[in-house]
Amino acid sequence: MPESLLPPLVDTETLQQHLDDPHLLIVDLRPKDDYEEGHIPGARSLDYSEIVQAQPPAMGMLPDEERLGRVLSRIGLTPEHHVVAYDEEGGGRAARLLWTLEALGHRQLSLLDGGLIAWDEEERPIEEGPDRGASSDYQARFENAGVVTDKQHILARLGAADLALLDARSPGEFRGQDMRARRGGHIPGAVNLNWTEVMDPEDSLRLKPNPEIQAMLKARGVTPDKEVVVYCQTHHRSAHTYWVLRHLGYPNIKGYPGAWSEWGNDPEMPVER
Repeated sequence: MPESLLPPLVDTETLQQHLDDPHLLIVDLRPKDDYEEGHIPGARSLDYSEIVQAQPPAMGMLPDEERLGRVLSRIGLTPEHHVVAYDEEGGGRAARLLWTLEALGHRQLSLLDGGLIAWDEEERPIEEGPDRGASSDYQARFENAGVVTDKQHILARLGAADLALLDARSPGEFRGQDMRARRGGHIPGAVNLNWTEVMDPEDSLRLKPNPEIQAMLKARGVTPDKEVVVYCQTHHRSAHTYWVLRHLGYPNIKGYPGAWSEWGNDPEMPVER
């Protein structure tokens, strides 16, 4: 499958047209029981907990290469696959998988717009039963680690004119009213765009039109000429924000997996409220 055949954001109709393509690997990020009750035909089951690593207080870190290799081999991933990921909670879990795969150097990646909510709403085909797909021998290597950043890099770049820190949490978390760490607030200089603001609740949580999202970003100073670092509490919600920026063609985006669970619990990191 040519890399350009499916865009970073794929609609339900286009995905259905490609269900029989052997180069396609569809991954369902919902719990196993939900998957077995009904999933997109041919999809493989991957629990979200398998692609995150808790290193308290940071709760959303990347697993090591060995663990990721085992997990991705179990779902049959090969370097030739074009991966389409979905869930039913807006795309955060699915986007976290895509960001992880991008860090591993995998380029053929798509998020299903609207996920299973949109698929079901249109009464597209559903398959029941457990995941009986074949495994592979996928060798996970972080070959594109530039899409991952850490607190030391952010701290060194604070105040830079070409840096945009985009906080995907709720306004209450951003302002420090909803505290989910020892300290409330946000990374100094960050701007807030709640991850759900880019979705249309009246359209099965599909993304809003590109110009509308671009206007939201521009109003916050998040422009394609900057290095954009996205974060939330555990880089779950902000993984979706990362993929939205990827879909819009932003060239220099990084995800911060430590996120607020690390930054907000480290007394040496500056905080703004």
